[in-house]
Amino acid sequence: MARALIGRTVRRLRTERDLSQQVLATRLGISASYLNLIEHDQRAVTASLLIKLGETLRIDLAALSGSAERQLEVGMREAFADPALGAETVPEAEVAALAASSPTAARAVLALYRAWRVAREDAAGIALPSGRRIVLPNEEARDLFDARSNHFAPLEQAAEAIAAALGATPSGLSHAIAERLRQQHGVTVTVQPLDGALRRYDPATRVLVLSEALARESRGFQLAFQLALLEARDAVEQVLRDAAPSSAESAMLIRVGLLNYAAGALVMPYAPFRAAAQALRHDVTALAARFGVSFEQVCNRLATLQRPGARGVPFFFVRVDPAGNVSKRFSAAGFPFARFGGSCPRWVVHTAFAVPGTIQVQVAELPDGAAFLCFARTVVRPAARWGDPAPVHVVAMGCAVAHAGEVVYADGLDLERAKVGIGLSCRLCDRPDCRSRAFPPLEHRLVLDPNSTGTSPYRFEAKRG
Repeated sequence: MARALIGRTVRRLRTERDLSQQVLATRLGISASYLNLIEHDQRAVTASLLIKLGETLRIDLAALSGSAERQLEVGMREAFADPALGAETVPEAEVAALAASSPTAARAVLALYRAWRVAREDAAGIALPSGRRIVLPNEEARDLFDARSNHFAPLEQAAEAIAAALGATPSGLSHAIAERLRQQHGVTVTVQPLDGALRRYDPATRVLVLSEALARESRGFQLAFQLALLEARDAVEQVLRDAAPSSAESAMLIRVGLLNYAAGALVMPYAPFRAAAQALRHDVTALAARFGVSFEQVCNRLATLQRPGARGVPFFFVRVDPAGNVSKRFSAAGFPFARFGGSCPRWVVHTAFAVPGTIQVQVAELPDGAAFLCFARTVVRPAARWGDPAPVHVVAMGCAVAHAGEVVYADGLDLERAKVGIGLSCRLCDRPDCRSRAFPPLEHRLVLDPNSTGTSPYRFEAKRG
């Protein structure tokens, strides 16, 4: 837990509950002046006081990790550093202060920035003819999953109820789901060629067609998705009502994401999967074999194990294509993803493309000193037809190095000496002499000298003040 973020988090949680420093200090059994020092990161928090904070504020200790403030700061830095805004440079200390003391105002600023970006893209002719959208559906869906730490208790409960009714082992789960679809819902499942689709369900005839191009584990997941669509609908719709999406497009995108979540919870039940993950030390390949699922499906599920009182290792998950586009992203680990633009080319997420099919491991250190154990591997989907390039992505996971001992991929690593310095993105990175830098940092003045060639394509002055 990063000490520099605990004070900000305590202050945010206190103000959200409309508690004065004196009232909270009394409940904690400390003086108001001592609490004030804690909130300004001038005093460390002992283990006993940390536990008492969790009890007093009625939160899980993971909520004190500061990940929410960290992600908010990253978003604010990106917004203020956008050269198209022409805004004055905002010192990092002020960004941190705004995120910590006025998180609602900070989120409002980010909402305005997103709306401005959409409006700018619309003006360039990128928008649909139907008009402008203030929030892009994919961003709204991503925000929901981020806000819930990618964990949905109602969907877990619905999946457990379905699994109990099936009573099947992992090896027999697909057959059991197909039988339940047939017996309880009158759904016939067939596997045949499908042009331009991997799964197609006709509610009128109750026929579910799966593409013959799907791998066996993917067929099983699609069967689970169909059963979740029929039996977990109430739980999904309740989560959707609570989320109150801003458009029909956003609602449908979130609905599909929630159904995928429920399907994953069905084929990888929470308690057995968490126990297996701990026993196998999060060996993704071994977990995939045990539960009859794919490498990517295991990674997705590992990023959801955040049940209060029975948490797994807090992982982040990201899926990236060769162009650097992020198509899926979850973070329970507090990793500060850049919201707009690319990420660091030194990150293992990108270098994994050079060694297809092989798990690559990296200890990534961010400019603020936070370090994460990361591992990544390519996944390839079948091409639609001969001559078409097969879709290739890298799926990557990571956790704070404090959890490295629980992960098999850390074996044999000297966690300190193996650190590789990365940034959030080139435009936000202050690291000098980076040979991989693609863009100059936005908050620095360039140093241009035709008589000297450095190791980095861009040299810049250190920030003043």
